[in-house]
Amino acid sequence: MSDSAVGRVPTPRALVLFAEGSEELEAVTIVNILRRGGVQTTLAGLTDGALRGSRGIVIVPDTTLEAVLDQDFDLVVLPGGQPGTRNLKADARVLQLLQRFAAQGKFVAAICAAPSVLAEAGLLNGKQATCYPTCLDDYPNVQLQTSALVEDGKLITSRGPGTAMDFALVLVERLTNASTRQTVAAALVR
Repeated sequence: MSDSAVGRVPTPRALVLFAEGSEELEAVTIVNILRRGGVQTTLAGLTDGALRGSRGIVIVPDTTLEAVLDQDFDLVVLPGGQPGTRNLKADARVLQLLQRFAAQGKFVAAICAAPSVLAEAGLLNGKQATCYPTCLDDYPNVQLQTSALVEDGKLITSRGPGTAMDFALVLVERLTNASTRQTVAAALVR
């Protein structure tokens, strides 16, 4: 029996992308907190196999981007870090995926240097956003903010590793509700 047949809301689904050189702290924090919030979360690598993050930590994604490109998700999230952000930005599949999510009115989120990937995809023109200092300097059409987290419609951006937990909690709330966010935050003993 389907979720809709029994009156339940389908479980929200999130896709977190990970490239060689992505920021591990951000990626793992986002995946961990989304899963704590009951969001079905997939960590997809740009390539197959283990990937080394920006701090040298090896991460083994759940799957590859190629394997999930045609699947349905409610949110796509990009961690920052270098050279991970440059690798995300250089991948045409990532830019097309971001554009498709935005066109479908789905949530698109990025943290640290990764909002520059959203800008490269043309999603931040005339929009408010935040990022790690200087990462959006090459995109004059972005209304750059210095807040820890900025939401402009369904575009959600955050500043860096230190804001990853709050960023992830906001993502939980947007995909579920405020009560779920509060429950997850309380269990983190913040």
